[in-house]
Amino acid sequence: MTQQIQQKLSDSKIARWSVLALAAFTMLCGYFLTDVMAPLKPMLEEQLSWSSTEYGFFTSAYGWFNVFLFMLIIGGIILDKMGVRFTGVSSCILMIIGCSIKYYAISDFFAMDGELFGWKAQVMVAALGYALFGVGVETAGITVSKIIVRWFKGKEMALAMGLEMATARLGTALALSVTVPVASYFQSISAPILLCLCMLCIGLIAFLVFCVMDRKLDASMTHEEDNEEAEEPFRVKDIVYIIKSKGFWLIALLCVLFYSAVFPFLKYATDLMVNKYNVDPELAGNIPAILPFGTILLTPFFGNLYDRKGKGATIMIYGALMLIGVHLLFTLPILNIWWFATLVMIVLGIAFSLVPSAMWPSVPKIIPEKQLGTAYALIFWVQNIGLSMVPLLIGWVLDTYCKIDNGTGKPAYDYTLPMAIFTCFGILALIIALLLKREDKIKGYGLELPNIKSAEAEAETIAKETIAEP
Repeated sequence: MTQQIQQKLSDSKIARWSVLALAAFTMLCGYFLTDVMAPLKPMLEEQLSWSSTEYGFFTSAYGWFNVFLFMLIIGGIILDKMGVRFTGVSSCILMIIGCSIKYYAISDFFAMDGELFGWKAQVMVAALGYALFGVGVETAGITVSKIIVRWFKGKEMALAMGLEMATARLGTALALSVTVPVASYFQSISAPILLCLCMLCIGLIAFLVFCVMDRKLDASMTHEEDNEEAEEPFRVKDIVYIIKSKGFWLIALLCVLFYSAVFPFLKYATDLMVNKYNVDPELAGNIPAILPFGTILLTPFFGNLYDRKGKGATIMIYGALMLIGVHLLFTLPILNIWWFATLVMIVLGIAFSLVPSAMWPSVPKIIPEKQLGTAYALIFWVQNIGLSMVPLLIGWVLDTYCKIDNGTGKPAYDYTLPMAIFTCFGILALIIALLLKREDKIKGYGLELPNIKSAEAEAETIAKETIAEP
């Protein structure tokens, strides 16, 4: 039995870490496009006459199809039924199509005037492309999560998820730091989006290479393992089991609150640096870029810590506390200096490393593996509600209550109220994290236990399986 298990391809460190690199690179390309428009907000307002409300509307489009058409949930069901290869390739193709539409809308080729569905035609077409891309990248996200569980179960799963998130955040960092220089060099707002399109095509090629390796994993699996997967196919009624789990909903609520305080903030962070901290627009994106660079270094560290020491629920509590402190400091009218904003952003990077490194590896402890695709999809669906609504809310608040006259004739805003809103999200996230730790004590999910089993625990598990065999 032991000899057969050792023959699995996923037991090869080179193989499983190569798989992680391929999947993570694909997500890096996706995250580049996700955040590429954030540093362009001032240019969109000056060159294309977009308002903050229109920018918020465009940004909210990311989750339209996922939330209102339940595409993420459908994607999760497809993932559990069709597998990671089919779902992943389909997701990559959707990302490419969505990026192409978005590029067309922002480029000089776009000639449609007037309004479409009550919004400026250019804004609406760009939003539709972004919405389609959102389906692809979010479905790719849950696919990659299941890939990691499939290849790293019982091994360095939290570390692998941490490294994947770190690599994906590198895409965000690149988007925030290089977008404006690229647009300025080519004298075109659409140039960074064209770069994204090229990267997504390369990402598709990387995922196709993964598909070859995943087929080899199937071939290396034992007959017993094949039967186990075949005997327990996903059933639609399994959704009932997922949504009846209190632990699942606490994870989902923590996810939407925490990410609503981070990702929508990043959409406006560059503009915050310009308006509150008087940073040059060409350089303003470099300060928010610190956040994803911080996650690149720290998320794998915290993931490895969770693998070996446990304390997942506690880690999430500490992350929520730091999130509150960061947004509160951005809210208060103190030290409106670029170096202070840089220090605060570093702390936010630490917080953003703590919570995801423990949150995502905790899901397999609450939900059975055969239902993970749907479970991750439901969590991402809840998350997308926040990612859709919060940017639109912040854009509307800025236009309605926060406009100021700085004497330059350019759009200017007071970010005190938006940052107070983000602070409230952090407070709610802390409450949910505390409730999750309490629920773990009651139900015994094992969120505070390490992911890597000790030799004694592994031997005990094998002994139990042996005794259970007829």
